[in-house]
Amino acid sequence: MALPCVEKHINSSIYQSLSLAFAVGISSALLLGLNIITEPAIAQRVNEDKLAAIDLVMPQQHYSNSLLATEHSFSIDDRTYTVYNALNKQQQSSGYVVQLSAKGYAGPINLLVGVNAELSITGVRVLNHSETPGLGDKIELAKNPWILSFNDKSLANTTSKGWAVKKDGGEFDQFTGATITPRAVVNAVHQALLDLNTKQGS
Repeated sequence: MALPCVEKHINSSIYQSLSLAFAVGISSALLLGLNIITEPAIAQRVNEDKLAAIDLVMPQQHYSNSLLATEHSFSIDDRTYTVYNALNKQQQSSGYVVQLSAKGYAGPINLLVGVNAELSITGVRVLNHSETPGLGDKIELAKNPWILSFNDKSLANTTSKGWAVKKDGGEFDQFTGATITPRAVVNAVHQALLDLNTKQGS
């Protein structure tokens, strides 16, 4: 049986507050320690995922440097791009990998675009999107080969009018029942090439 003075001490608000603070402190320390231990592995996994996506739009034979180390961004008007510079063995520019966003039917469509030094497209892939399953999601290579129609396109071999879906008089197919999505992707990729070209000339 606890003494009355001990029960009073245990039931006091100060004791309860100190106990709670101690428990929170221990939990925070454990979480911090776990974060420190796992942070390098998480960072490595993120980098591996980035490189895997980059490899889909910029084949490794096109560059010899560490692309992730060249990450930077630039903005033109309200458009912001994340860019990775590809360099050949002579450390000369051999292309770029550009991350950008298009305004889709159901929200942003995040894209990765690879181009060579002449700004000819080496590949385009969708990183993530919220488009309608069975309609707009045909921008995914796993659902439809449509995204491959960008390969080898450039400002030099495709007119401004050609950078549109066929419904708008362009060269790119649209999807039955979902014209907004491919139109958004085509417009965003075309604008990215125009902005890259502007950036190169500046």
